[in-house]
Amino acid sequence: MTNESNHTTTPDGPPSGVVVPSGVVAPSGVVFDLGNVLIDWQPHAAIAAGVGPEEASRFLDADDFDFMAYNHGPDSGLDWDTAEAEVARTHPHWLEHARAYRSHFPASLLGEVPGSVGVVRDLHTAGVPMWGLTNWSHELFPHGRAAYPFLGLLEDVIVSGTEGVAKPDPRIFEIVRRRTGLPLDRLVFIDDRRDNVAAAASAGMDALLFTDAESLREALRARSLPVG
Repeated sequence: MTNESNHTTTPDGPPSGVVVPSGVVAPSGVVFDLGNVLIDWQPHAAIAAGVGPEEASRFLDADDFDFMAYNHGPDSGLDWDTAEAEVARTHPHWLEHARAYRSHFPASLLGEVPGSVGVVRDLHTAGVPMWGLTNWSHELFPHGRAAYPFLGLLEDVIVSGTEGVAKPDPRIFEIVRRRTGLPLDRLVFIDDRRDNVAAAASAGMDALLFTDAESLREALRARSLPVG
């Protein structure tokens, strides 16, 4: 989904309306991860809605099941029926727990990460183009789209499950280049996972590890971006 915008960007310069000090080259746009950067995502809450908090903790802490690896399948384009069927085959004792995550997924979205959406709004007001790059399954992403209207401030959201490739696979950054129409070295990328940040940096992006909104503001201000 692409929104109409009232600014222009070129690969050789900053967005129109952004004042850049002499000798400083401002980025041409910003790419945000969504989960735990803009949206507070806690899978425990969804699983607990189906099997209770104690069982959810036991599942997520299990030595014989890697939930994040399981979730990465649909994030990379695998359909959920196939993912759950594999759990039924290999870990039937965890099937109810695995199914609870998909069935109660909206419960995992706990709200906006404090302060982060304010950064998005500041950049939007200043005419800085922004995109989303999220590891999220194609089937479940509409829940996020419906619950968080601020996503409409982004030019586009690249959803890994729709593309069939997820961070930190370097192929997804080529998709970013095509969809933004900008060289990767003109884009700032923000993610809360070190492996994704390292992959983006290797692809040529100016990659920042997200810890909190105020630190992000400071990092963007240091790049001459107008974030208050």
